[in-house]
Amino acid sequence: MNTNSLDTILLEVADPAAARDFYARAFGPDLPLDFRASEAPTEGFRGFHVSLTLAQPADVDSFAETALAAGATAIKPVAKSFWGYGGVLRAPDGAIWKVVSSSKKNKGPASRDIESIVLLIGCDDITATKQFYVDRGFEVARSFGRKYVEFEPGSGAVTLGLLPRKALAKDAGVPIEGSGSHRVVLVGGQTAASDPDGFVWEPAGSAGVSGSRSRATTRE
Repeated sequence: MNTNSLDTILLEVADPAAARDFYARAFGPDLPLDFRASEAPTEGFRGFHVSLTLAQPADVDSFAETALAAGATAIKPVAKSFWGYGGVLRAPDGAIWKVVSSSKKNKGPASRDIESIVLLIGCDDITATKQFYVDRGFEVARSFGRKYVEFEPGSGAVTLGLLPRKALAKDAGVPIEGSGSHRVVLVGGQTAASDPDGFVWEPAGSAGVSGSRSRATTRE
């Protein structure tokens, strides 16, 4: 089976036009994002966050500054850590974003170049979710038992990763509790599906991917 891919992150938001404007001002207009109107109830941690991996601290500062100016709030202000330099932000629509660099030192002027975009899912049973994606056609790039899984992006614009839900909530700096809609749809591949954690996939090019209809993705 050919490697599957994650082409677009479809965020379900109250106001698609406002969300589109925020992300263009915060991170630039070229992210693989789409938006769909939804009023589906959601509370607390939605079980995912998106990481923008950048080359150096100056790039992290640049993205954090434009995101905050556009209306994001800081969950974890940017700072040095054992792993590098980064921070965690919440967009006005409620989605959590991490801006991070493995480098702790600048090597040149700030750039708006993004090295990679990673969607991390918090799993109740990482082994079962890993197997779901392997069966779907994803190839494992890295796997550390029940602690972390990263898949090859293939032709997709977004890398997919898995963490235990508790670990992902801790990484995001939010309480683990959450219920209702994930408020996100994963777009890619040729078949619709729902993974063990309730994240819905829609095929690339399917009707409604450009925000023309409302659909809720739910969790227990």
